Order: sequence, then structure tokens, then C-alpha cells
Amino acid sequence: MRGLKGKVGVIAGGARGIGAATAERLCAEGAKVIIGDIMGDMAVETAKAIEKSGGIVIGTYLDGTDAQSQKDIVARAVKEFGGLDFFHSNLAGGTVGDDDALGITEEVFDKSVAINTKSHLLASQAAIPAMLKRGGGAMIYTSSGAASAGAPVQPAYAMTKTAIHALARHVAAKWGPSGIRANVICPGLIMTEAVAIYLDEERLAGIQAETPSHRLGQPKDIAAAVAFLASDDGEFVNGQAWHVNGGKQMRE
Repeated sequence: MRGLKGKVGVIAGGARGIGAATAERLCAEGAKVIIGDIMGDMAVETAKAIEKSGGIVIGTYLDGTDAQSQKDIVARAVKEFGGLDFFHSNLAGGTVGDDDALGITEEVFDKSVAINTKSHLLASQAAIPAMLKRGGGAMIYTSSGAASAGAPVQPAYAMTKTAIHALARHVAAKWGPSGIRANVICPGLIMTEAVAIYLDEERLAGIQAETPSHRLGQPKDIAAAVAFLASDDGEFVNGQAWHVNGGKQMRE
């Protein structure tokens, strides 16, 4: 990618899966990366593994639902690497008990809001001022295909992921003239460690057969999209939602 070498970025939710693959890809492109995750020890381990391949990367603890923790990881990027050029807000979760609109409890709903919506707002509040000091940068949010595909389960997850799209469009409209890009990536089924344990071979074969690209998604597929949006090659993409799903769900 053009213009990633030497850039500084944070990956929130980068200890494993999509975030880890993204950190590896961005480091391979020459970026300097801070990996933050609620699983701080795993974030450190992931960073050490990438470092062995020559990447410039630091792993640390991050509670994405806490404003101070978000501010701290941005401050760490500025202190260690001199500034901030992109922030990949990749947090997701809170699906346990998210059964249907009649059965979901307020506690489950509030947890989903905190993880899947609030964390992205807090990331924006922490990162945008630092990027403005550099003359611009890229906010890249991870949403989900669930935001636009109706399902009989997990209404809170779909609702809270949809909210990220409105946030990205707001950030693009408000700070686009100041050099900030804000885009959303909506992964389809991606074969992360967390996903693989829930699906048997028969179900996976069925999903693959229904996917026009005729294979299952991998974390590297999302990493490639993030790398483009963070790079200078993506400088004219702003306020968009990209569905990266092999054609399983086709959107304008």
C-alpha cells in the first residue's frame, strides 16, 4: 500500500482474530502499531510474535468501554511513536443472552451498547484530536453484516453495530474537511478462533456453498481492507461502509 510506511496506528481489539491479522499486515506494510485488548497478556504475546518478524509493535491492555483507557492508549502511541495516523476500532461482543427482542434483559442490552457502540465513540473522542494534530488520519470501525441482515436472534448486536455507521458518517462529515477519514468495515463470516469453535463442518460447508466467492472468509481478508483504508491509497474513501463477505450479502 502507498503511504503506510512509518505511519502510527492503534488497533483496539487486536489480541487475536481480525485484530491480530490486521496488526500483522500493517506492520508488514511498515506501520508502527499499538495493539490494545481487554486480554492484555494476549495482546503482548501477539505483539511479540509480530516483532519477531520485524514489526514495530507494542501490545498493551485496553478496556474499550472506559474513556480513560482509550485516552491512555492514544497517549501511548504519541509517546512511543510521535503521533497517531489511524485508529482501527475493532471491538465487538456481548452476544450472550441476546436472544430476541422480547426476551433480552436490560443488562444484556446495556452490555452490548457498551461494547459495540460506546467503545467506538470513546475511541473517536480519544483518537481524533491526536490525528488532527498530524493534519488528518483514518478512523476505521469494525461493524458487521448483521447491521444490514435481518435475523431472528441477536437484535441488540445488530442494533448496536448499525449505530457505528451513523457515527462514521458523522465523523466523516464533521472532520473530513480537516483531513479525517472515517469508514466502516462489515465482515461476513470470518474464520477466527472465536467463530470456529461454534460451527461444525456441515454448517461451514453450507455457508461456503452459498458464498459466491466459494470460500470461507479469513482474518487476512479484513486486514487487507483495513490496510487500504489506513493507507494513502484510501485517501478519497470517506463515510463508507464496506461489506467484506465474499458476496454472501450484496449491498450498495
